[in-house]
Amino acid sequence: MSEQWAVCGKICRILRLLGRGKGGYSYLADCDGQQVVVKQIHHEPCDYYTFGNKIEAEHRDYQRLQAAGIRIPQMLAIDMHAERIVKEYIGGVTIFEMIKNGASAEPWLAQVRDMAAGAKAAGLNIDWFPTNFVVRDGLIWYVDYECNEYTDEWSFENWGIRYWSRTPEFEAYLKDRGSPITTG
Repeated sequence: MSEQWAVCGKICRILRLLGRGKGGYSYLADCDGQQVVVKQIHHEPCDYYTFGNKIEAEHRDYQRLQAAGIRIPQMLAIDMHAERIVKEYIGGVTIFEMIKNGASAEPWLAQVRDMAAGAKAAGLNIDWFPTNFVVRDGLIWYVDYECNEYTDEWSFENWGIRYWSRTPEFEAYLKDRGSPITTG
């Protein structure tokens, strides 16, 4: 890709697509010599999730996750009009990729359970799907900003854990959708 996008007066050169999520497309970009993620909000339909104003939700959720102590990439800029976010790039492998390639997520379960406890204490659930978690330097990072009010139904232990190993749910996801490139 050789596109360039302006975000808050800075020019970011788009390098490649990182993934498509429910709310937008995330791209690896170069902005002032620094690798960053540029997320462009989209308005494509999603049959299993209801949105309000997506860019406002991203901003609000970022603040809520920070307050809850969840390890997330820093938001570097937000362009409300163009519906673009620039955030710190967390390079590494996703938990999804590890599981898909036969590795166990066991070494990371204590960290994700700590995140789950912090999120629950703050009254939040995050999107526990393993594409949203990147391992860098021995730490897992939640690279999305999505969060919702806490419910037991969507907690890590009741929903997320179903995708953190080669479970029937994980296998069905692979069969239905193949290998996603969905991150933050």
